[in-house]
Amino acid sequence: MGELFDKYDRSFGAVVQSSIDFSGLPHSFFTAAKANALREIIATRLHGIRAPHLLDVGCGIGEIHPLVRGMFGRICGADVSAASIAQARIRNPEVHYDAYAGETLPYHSAAFDLSMAICVLHHVPPSQWLGFLREMRRVVRPGGLVCVIEHNPLNPLTRLAVARCEFDRDAILLRARWTRALMADAGLHDARTHYFLLLPSAAPLARRVEHGLRCVPFGAQYIASGIA
Repeated sequence: MGELFDKYDRSFGAVVQSSIDFSGLPHSFFTAAKANALREIIATRLHGIRAPHLLDVGCGIGEIHPLVRGMFGRICGADVSAASIAQARIRNPEVHYDAYAGETLPYHSAAFDLSMAICVLHHVPPSQWLGFLREMRRVVRPGGLVCVIEHNPLNPLTRLAVARCEFDRDAILLRARWTRALMADAGLHDARTHYFLLLPSAAPLARRVEHGLRCVPFGAQYIASGIA
């Protein structure tokens, strides 16, 4: 997988944008929505930590990190694409990045308060899903969180965007209930999911309506979280 994403270290955003052009929305809108979903999870599920430490697994070029920098005391990112890591270091010099082989994360156990993987799991071979989540759990302290953001295969526009994306052609999309089950099998507790990106607007009214419908499985993406 590293070799695949090495090809897109300088064109990642443009490739994603071309896959979602039909929506009329910029890629930045979707990145901001992910950051907002993460912010809510931190506020509701990660209590008592003033400046949590984050590990972003499969961080790519670190596109979301400027949007979440203020939420964390420390951010680390790991990816199997060495070329993407090189770009991430240029874009976000205050973040610590590591390239790794894709099996064992290069960090001590219980080193972070939160580990997350954003639209990564669908690129991992299904036989490795459980091991991937177990590693995400290993590096999180007891009581910390593991978060996964994934495409919702029940949303037809999501499936269209994935079909149009060059590096998603072999992706295997996971339903939210599959991700919750994997989290439980990986030893995480109280796994929960909610959907977002249902309405194509950042207006406050649209955000309130979407929040009220977040349990309805129509949002373009979902966030799953479990306690380590």
